Amino acid sequence: MSKKFSKPELSRQINGDIPFAVQDANEDKVPQQRLDILTFEQYPRYSRATIQKFIKDGRVSANGVTHLKPNTLVDENSLIELALPKTEPTQKPSIIYEDANVIVFNKPNGMLSIKKGDYSAEPAIEDWGEIVHRLDRDTSGVIIVAKNPATKAKLQKQFQDRKTHKTYYAITEGIPKQPHAIIKVPLARNLKKPTTFMPNPNGREAITEYKVVTTNKNRALVELKPQTGRTHQLRIHLAHIGTPILGDPVYNTKGQKAERMYLHAYSLEITIPGKEHGERKTFTADLPEDFKNALE
Repeated sequence: MSKKFSKPELSRQINGDIPFAVQDANEDKVPQQRLDILTFEQYPRYSRATIQKFIKDGRVSANGVTHLKPNTLVDENSLIELALPKTEPTQKPSIIYEDANVIVFNKPNGMLSIKKGDYSAEPAIEDWGEIVHRLDRDTSGVIIVAKNPATKAKLQKQFQDRKTHKTYYAITEGIPKQPHAIIKVPLARNLKKPTTFMPNPNGREAITEYKVVTTNKNRALVELKPQTGRTHQLRIHLAHIGTPILGDPVYNTKGQKAERMYLHAYSLEITIPGKEHGERKTFTADLPEDFKNALE
C-alpha cells in the first residue's frame, strides 16, 4: 500500500508537478553600515575622529552591544547609543557681572577659555556661554562670554573694530629700559613651531603700550594696554625688548622657575546690549595675591 503525504502541495512539488517557491535571499535583509559612520550621522556635533575614539573607549553601543570596532558593520536601523560621563566642573570662575545677554568672569590661572577637541571633561569658560574672545590658559582675569548668538556678534565686532579697551598687568624678568613706551613690532606665525608667533617685518601690525608701575630687584610690575589683539602679542613684545614675562613657558628663554605665568587681564571696557544704543561698561578683576608675593 503506497504511503500518502499529509501535505498534498508538498507532494506535488516533490513529484515535479509544481515548482518550489523561490525566496530572494536579500528580500528581508537590512542594509548595513560601518558603526563609526552610522554613529557620526546620529551625533554630527562630534567629528568622525572623535566618534572613532568613543567607539574604541567602549562608549558607543549598537543594540546594547559595546566594545565594537569603528569598522564593524551593523544594521542601519540599529539602536545606536553614546554614553558619555556626566562631569561637573571642578573649577569654576568667579562671576564679575551677569545679565540676560552676557556673563563676565574672573578667569583663574590654569583654566581653558575653549575646550580642547570636540569633547573634553576639562572645564572651560565656554561651558558657560558663547566665547567672544579668549585668554591663554595661564593668563588670569577678565573675560566676557555671550548668552546668545546675536550678542556674540555685537561684542566680537567691537573687538574687530578696536572699540574695546583692555588693560593687563604682567611681572617681567628684568626691568624695561624705558619706563613708558609703545612697542610697534609686527607679528607672524612661526613656521618652525606653528602654535607660536614671532616678530616679523612682514607680519600683521601689533602695537602695545606699556608703563612700569613698580620694581623690586630684577623684576617689574608692568601695565599693558594693547592697541591690537594679536595672539600672544603681549608675551612676544615683552620678550622682544628683553624683559619676558615671569613664568612664560614659551617666550621666556631665561627659564627662571615660577608657579605660573604672571599675566593678568585687569580690565575690559566694552559696550554691552541694553537700553537703546547699548551700555558702555568697564569690568575689572583685582590682581591675584600671587602677583604681590612675586614682587616681594
